[in-house]
Amino acid sequence: MLDESLLDDPDALALADRRALLRGAAEAGARVRTAVRHAAEAGINDLKPDGRPRAVLIAGPGTASVGVAELLGTLAGASCPVTRIHPTGVAPAAGALRWDLPGWAGPVDLLLIATPDGTEPGLGILVEQAYRRGCTVVAVAPAGSPVTEAVDGAHGLFVPMAIAPYEQEEPLAASAPGVLWALLTPLLALLDRTGLLSAPADALEKVADRLDQVAERCGPVIATYSNPAKTLAAELAESLPVIWTEGVSAAPAGRRFAAALAELAGRPALTARLPEALASHHVLLSGALAAGADPEDFFRDRVEEAQALHARVVLLRDRPIGGLSAAPAARELALSHDTAISELEPEDGSELETLAELIAITDFAAVYVALASGA
Repeated sequence: MLDESLLDDPDALALADRRALLRGAAEAGARVRTAVRHAAEAGINDLKPDGRPRAVLIAGPGTASVGVAELLGTLAGASCPVTRIHPTGVAPAAGALRWDLPGWAGPVDLLLIATPDGTEPGLGILVEQAYRRGCTVVAVAPAGSPVTEAVDGAHGLFVPMAIAPYEQEEPLAASAPGVLWALLTPLLALLDRTGLLSAPADALEKVADRLDQVAERCGPVIATYSNPAKTLAAELAESLPVIWTEGVSAAPAGRRFAAALAELAGRPALTARLPEALASHHVLLSGALAAGADPEDFFRDRVEEAQALHARVVLLRDRPIGGLSAAPAARELALSHDTAISELEPEDGSELETLAELIAITDFAAVYVALASGA
């Protein structure tokens, strides 16, 4: 059950927020600025690459590295293949995970390590393997972690992760707000230097400003009726989120939202891209999860009987889209099955800015769902 009254009680939210998730979400802009400074101090701005890498390989544990790989791949586009190396092992514990370079990796490829932990022995082994193959290695991890020594031994480049003092007490959740930006920002600066994408210092400053603006709109003191993140959290009460995305950049934001709902709030969610989502989820909206599937639900005792789980469509669009758009068909399909729909569309800006806004609002929404449901 989601306690909607908690959403408009900042003091109660603060008491429920034992993992400092709201603080992490609010500090995302500051995290970007700190990460930019760390990248500059590590020498990224002074790099003079000989050319573009043939391929970019990304390794790291959990949702954080998945998000970094998806976002870098989206922003790089067709300029270079970006591939995540999936870990293997008998458990998700740091000591059990292992990574292996693909057989074709060699001196013309770039290996990026992104980890909010840094104690994984498997990453150290991967760095040594990359060194023997001649791959260039760049890592973002907490300062002083074992990964640091491995990267130094391989003559790679290490950038300390931007970590707040209160986060040093316990391991960070991979979906925790702020972790993504702490890992992603230095790598954006690096790939800007290689020419794979455009993320100069002024663009990253605009991203930080956009994240600050979202924090002002979505903070705990802002009432639900004017707070897009709280509104979305309340709309998702007792529902199965069906996240549809339109536009290339919105797709990784939708997948991150689903991952954050699962990891932070313990809530399942489905995600798909338009227009394919209209076919793949058509039967789902026509079945028992549709709001109009159970006409007897109107007469249900709201006190004694549990509410049936119904789907709710969440439509994420990365920017106002002119011309061809599947959004009208998506609205028609949802409403024809009495399925409610929520929409998020960022303000105008660069691809980085609009992507940052979608991620920030949905991060706040996932945190509010987690806190209001007691997760």
